[in-house]
Amino acid sequence: MNTLKNWWGNNGSMLNKVPEVTIFFWIIKILCTTVGETFADFLNVNLNLSLTNLTYIMGVFLIVALFFQFRSKKYIPSIYWLAVVLISVVGTLITDNLSDNFGVALTTTTTIFTIALVATFAIWYLKEKTLSIHSIVTHQREAWYWLAILFTFALGTAAGDLIAEQFSLGYLLSLAIFVALIAIVTIAHMRFRLNAVLSFWIAYILTRPLGASIGDYLSQARTDGGLGLGTTVTSGLFLATILATVIYLTITKKDAITVPSHDRMNRL
Repeated sequence: MNTLKNWWGNNGSMLNKVPEVTIFFWIIKILCTTVGETFADFLNVNLNLSLTNLTYIMGVFLIVALFFQFRSKKYIPSIYWLAVVLISVVGTLITDNLSDNFGVALTTTTTIFTIALVATFAIWYLKEKTLSIHSIVTHQREAWYWLAILFTFALGTAAGDLIAEQFSLGYLLSLAIFVALIAIVTIAHMRFRLNAVLSFWIAYILTRPLGASIGDYLSQARTDGGLGLGTTVTSGLFLATILATVIYLTITKKDAITVPSHDRMNRL
């Protein structure tokens, strides 16, 4: 009976299904966003599949990962971060597919995904009265959480490409812009008490184009403004770093939420 109570709250809710927001969270998040950009490019170039078919294939892998994520009753680093990596790749492929295959302008995709993300947050809040990631203790909240994450990745890809390529600012300058924006959000939260939940989601959204800029800067040819490492090397390095960090967190449990969700909901 005590074991059951440890797995499930008094109201039948699950333990929180997301990690604690520590420095490790942001490190892996940025690594995942970078991999989402470079690995999607790697697959597109090396598998000789259309962007549409590749999106379907990676979508199936994502569905499988999310199946195990939803089935678990607590936060498991390997499952959670695998889902994040795959949703990063799928989000990138969706945006690239719309832009490259269907000729949808980056300004249009950025606008569409912004509206979709805002609508997701609005409906999520109306139904659950919170957007706190420390409140992900039901399958319904978890579904809203992952839908929001999918749109943040798709939006980040579109916005990153829009600024770096269509506005011709280049990958390095784009990277600097997103770093500066994240720094502003951090200062606003720490010094001026910007709402923690709002600060988190703004930073989360901004890390996607930040990661895309890092990935493109490292992988793209020097003639295109990059360092020329290529998508294979860049993806391999970042995937290996993600794997090592996830193994470390699995062993140490440094990012496991130990305080009950209802005591933390107003914080994040």
